[in-house]
Amino acid sequence: MIVQFKNSSIHYSITGKGKCIVLLHGFLLNTGIWSDLIPLLSKKNKVLAIDLPGHGKSDCISELLSMELLADMVNFILEKNNLTTASLIGHSMGGYISLAFTEKYRYKVNTLVLLNSTTEKDSIERKSNRERALKIISTNKNIFIKTAIRSLFPEKKLKVYKDLIEVLTEDALKLSKQAIIASIHGMKLRNDRTQILKLFDGKKYIISGIEDPIIPFSNAIKVSISSDAELLKVDSGHMSVTENNHEIIEVMKRIGFI
Repeated sequence: MIVQFKNSSIHYSITGKGKCIVLLHGFLLNTGIWSDLIPLLSKKNKVLAIDLPGHGKSDCISELLSMELLADMVNFILEKNNLTTASLIGHSMGGYISLAFTEKYRYKVNTLVLLNSTTEKDSIERKSNRERALKIISTNKNIFIKTAIRSLFPEKKLKVYKDLIEVLTEDALKLSKQAIIASIHGMKLRNDRTQILKLFDGKKYIISGIEDPIIPFSNAIKVSISSDAELLKVDSGHMSVTENNHEIIEVMKRIGFI
């Protein structure tokens, strides 16, 4: 399905019937990461999966993709489909958007799930890394993408996930330089939303890979304690939903989505 938001085309899918679950993927990815999970979730839920602006088949809607703007986009799609409430599963950057959505539209959120994500804003070091990434993208987008996709996986498992890395890289190489830059700026400027998660009185979960090289498991422990969210660990790196689909399915059962 396609909706026009900010004069741009946003692609999404809706599958199943029941209470709505919104799936928001991470940076450089697309709705394809949910391909194994959607058929299971949709047996008892209405599953809305969105290609974020500039990702997948969706157009880039702005030179700066702030988390607040992307939260408004999610709300726009919900309203277009007459969906008044939803649960959110946000992977990585999708988690940042989920938190921004919860801050702006708290009354619409049933359950909040952060998957390989964090409530914290970028550290000074992380912001510096993003600035270096922007310089690399300006001269060689492909090198940045290939390096970025590899970095999602534990170094010792790069050979194990060689085929998956190739698929994710091939998809990411289709992204425009504009979309990548707009997303990086949005993540770099995002607010710390630990208090937003702490004050959220619905069910809330943090799913973390014990070998996540992007958002370490130690960070997940800290955020879980600070926000009173239940921490669920899986044996994976940053791409839990594709690296260890079996454990993710078990986690979804525990949450009650499957």
